[in-house]
Amino acid sequence: MDEMGYFTYMAINKEKTVQKLISMPRELAEEISNYRYDNRLPSEAEAVRQLIKLGLEKRKKAIYQ
Repeated sequence: MDEMGYFTYMAINKEKTVQKLISMPRELAEEISNYRYDNRLPSEAEAVRQLIKLGLEKRKKAIYQ
């Protein structure tokens, strides 16, 4: 159940998808929530995926320049 009390379902391809459970400081969780709402994303999971991708892309650019 999400924050609004709705159940959300997502088709998961178990051959291509890995689930990870992580712990983080509350401040970081709040920043992720803010990023989600600022970017009108459907879930915090999507916000985390986008932020990880952004960080990895930035790292690649820094390494290869």
